[in-house]
Amino acid sequence: MAPMTTPENRHPAHDDLRERWVRTLLTVRRPEADLPSGTPSPYAYADDLLARWAEPHRRYHTTDHLIAVLDRVGLLSSHCEGPEAVAAVTLAAWFHDAVLLPDRSTNEDRSARLAERALPEAGVSPQLTAEVARLVRLTATHDPAPGDTGGEVLCDADLAVLAGTPQEYAAYAAAVREEYAFVPDDAFRAGRADVLRRLLDLPALFRTPYGRDHWEHVARRNMATELELLLS
Repeated sequence: MAPMTTPENRHPAHDDLRERWVRTLLTVRRPEADLPSGTPSPYAYADDLLARWAEPHRRYHTTDHLIAVLDRVGLLSSHCEGPEAVAAVTLAAWFHDAVLLPDRSTNEDRSARLAERALPEAGVSPQLTAEVARLVRLTATHDPAPGDTGGEVLCDADLAVLAGTPQEYAAYAAAVREEYAFVPDDAFRAGRADVLRRLLDLPALFRTPYGRDHWEHVARRNMATELELLLS
């Protein structure tokens, strides 16, 4: 059960995000007349998700990260194959870090299973629910297959943080370290270096034309610098 959103953890964009969620959900869910009696309000799902994103143990995977990914999905949406594909990627962005237990390696699968439970109840078709869950699970590797345009958009939107300015990247790296504060320094450095090497070994970090043109070079430079600092 996610905690309730309180005045202390309520994000300034909370109300706007609720409306963004509802607009997306209403584009793909079954007509009101076809929904079972007692179907929860679309806002109930927004409130649950926003409470999850506001959990106090989060430092990087926060509501600000959700907003950034949603905004980048919008930026890259022309790469998707039609409005329903854009809606699937947008819903996947909402769910992709909805479950975050920093001491577990199953967060992507748990987040996908949350989508698989919530979306059918909210009136989303089995086919679209399956696509959203697939996209969420893809963020475990950030390695979509060629031609998987939805996966390319979601993964690029999630990884775009790597292409920030040096100051932005340093703040991102510090927030990740704080989120894993329970991990001893040596173990964290080794694990983080493995993550960076895995990403740097990908033939391309970004698969959309915009991502390749605007983010690839800067992201690789930032990660190479972080890796060098971790190993020094």
